[in-house]
Amino acid sequence: MLQSLKFGLYNFITSNSVGVILRKPKFQVLVSVNLTIMGSKKRPFSTSSATAKSNEQMSVAAEKGVSKENGGKSGEILVEDMETVEKMTVPQLRVKLRSLGIPSRGTKQELVASLKTFLDRKLDDAGNGSVAQEDKVSSKESLEVADNISKKKSRKVPSKNRDQGDVASEVPTTRQTKKGVTEGETKDTSFDIIVKQAEITQEMSIESKDIKGKKNVRAKRKVSSVTASAHIGVSEAVDLSVNQDEPWTIFAHKKPKDGWIVYNPKTMRPPPLSKDTKHVKLLSWNVNGLRALLKLKNLCIQQLADREDFDVICLQETKLQEKDVEAIKECLHDYKNNFWTCSVSKLGYSGTAIISRIKPVSIKYGLGIPDHDTEGRLVTVEFDNFYLLCGYVPNSGDGLRRLTYRITEWDPSLGSYIKELENSKPVVLTGDLNCAHEEIDIYNPAGNKRSAGFTEEERHSFETNFLNKGFVDTFRKQHPGVIGYTYWGYRHGGRKTNKGWRLDYFLVSECIADKVHDSYILPDVDGSDHSPIGLVLKL
Repeated sequence: MLQSLKFGLYNFITSNSVGVILRKPKFQVLVSVNLTIMGSKKRPFSTSSATAKSNEQMSVAAEKGVSKENGGKSGEILVEDMETVEKMTVPQLRVKLRSLGIPSRGTKQELVASLKTFLDRKLDDAGNGSVAQEDKVSSKESLEVADNISKKKSRKVPSKNRDQGDVASEVPTTRQTKKGVTEGETKDTSFDIIVKQAEITQEMSIESKDIKGKKNVRAKRKVSSVTASAHIGVSEAVDLSVNQDEPWTIFAHKKPKDGWIVYNPKTMRPPPLSKDTKHVKLLSWNVNGLRALLKLKNLCIQQLADREDFDVICLQETKLQEKDVEAIKECLHDYKNNFWTCSVSKLGYSGTAIISRIKPVSIKYGLGIPDHDTEGRLVTVEFDNFYLLCGYVPNSGDGLRRLTYRITEWDPSLGSYIKELENSKPVVLTGDLNCAHEEIDIYNPAGNKRSAGFTEEERHSFETNFLNKGFVDTFRKQHPGVIGYTYWGYRHGGRKTNKGWRLDYFLVSECIADKVHDSYILPDVDGSDHSPIGLVLKL
C-alpha cells in the first residue's frame, strides 16, 4: 500500500488495514477495529494485513479471512512520538481520530489534544499483559499515507457533509453496534466496530481491518467519546450495553470543557447525617401528570417515600383537577399535611403541591397577583426555620410565545416575592424552573439557543431575578463542573443516552447555603420525563 501511495495510485488501493503505533518505553496495546464501509464504485475489493509478527495474531487474521499474501499491502498510519503528533496536518489528524472513533472537529490544537489524550489513556490502561512484537514503519511514511488517504476522502465527501458533525461512532472495549445510515441508503453502508485488547509490549499499536464495499454512500455522522473520564467528546452513538442499567453515568455533552465529569449519586453523595444532627430532607419532582404516575405500581409516591424517607416532597405539573385531590391523598399514609393548587384557567394543566409530615406554620397559594395565579403554579409553606416554595415556572412554549410574559412579568414577580419573604426568614425555592442556566446544564447548548428554557433572555432573567438577588443554586455550588441532568425528552429517548437538561433546582437564601449538607439528583427514578431532586438541610 505504501508503494502504491508513493506512485499516486491511491484510487486502486484495496487495503483493509490501518495501524497506529505509539512508541513508549514500557508497554504496547494492540486494538483491532473491524470496519465495514462503502468503497470504490468501480470494483469490489478485499485485501488484508499481517502487520503483527506473532503466530497468534496471524492465526486470528486467518480466521477473519485475512490472507498472508496481501500482508505487505496494508497502509499503516503510525505515530512515532508526541512530536510527530504535533507535526501532523489537520487532515491527517482527522483521519487518525476518525479511525479511532474519536470526534474529529475543531482546531488543530484541539485535535492534537484529543489524540494525545486517547493515546496516553491507552498506555495508562495497558496494565500488566504479555509481550508481543509489531512491525515498525517510519513516521515519514506514515504521515505520507495519512495525507494521501485524507486527500482521497476529501474528493469523495462534500465539504459541507464533512463539517456537519463529529466522528461516526463510539469505540467500546467489547463490541459496537452498526452505525445508523440515512434512510433509503443501502444496508451495506455501515460501521461494524469491534475492539479487542491484545498483548502488551513496549509500544502501543492500533490496527484496523476489513474495509470493503461497493458504493460510495454517505452515512450519518455521530459524535462519540472514548470514555466519560477523557472529556474529549460526547457520545451520540452510545454503547448502551455498557451503561443501559445506569444511563445517567454516560458522559453526554456536545461542547464539554476540560475537567467536567458526569454526576453519579452512588459516588458523589456525602455520608448521611447522624440522627443527633437536626436536619430536614426535602424532595422535589415534576411528575408530568400525577394520576398516570400513581398507576405505576413500583413508582408510587408512597413507595418513593418508603425508600427516601423524606420529610417534605414538592410536586409540579400534577395536572389534577380539584375533584381529584382527595383520591390522591388516600395514597399518602404518613403525610397528613397536603397542600394542592390546581389550574382553573385550563383544566388538567400545570398544578403544584407540597406534601409534608411536618405541620407548617402557614400556607399560601400563588403570588397574590390574579394574572399569575390561575394556573396553580406556586405553593408556599412556612416552617419554623424557613419558607419553602414549590414553583412551576411557565414554559416559554413553542415559538417562544410566552417568553415575554415570563421574563417581564412572572420571573420579576416571583423574584420580588421571595426577596420579600426573606426579610423575615430564609427561603428555599424548589421546582421545575424551566431554565438550563449554563451550558453545562444542557446536552446540546449550540443547538438550543432559541429553544424554550435556554434562550439568552431566560438565562439572563434567571440570573437577574434569582441568583443576583442572593439566592444560591445548591447543586451547582456543591458540584461545580459536574454534568447532572434532571429532564430528558421522551421524543428522542434522551434518558437512554443521557441527552438531557437540568431544569429543576433548589435555590436557597445565601445565609443558609452553608447549612446544605447535600443537594442531589435521583436519576434512577423514572415514571416521568423529570427525575426527583433532593436537599438535605441542617437546621
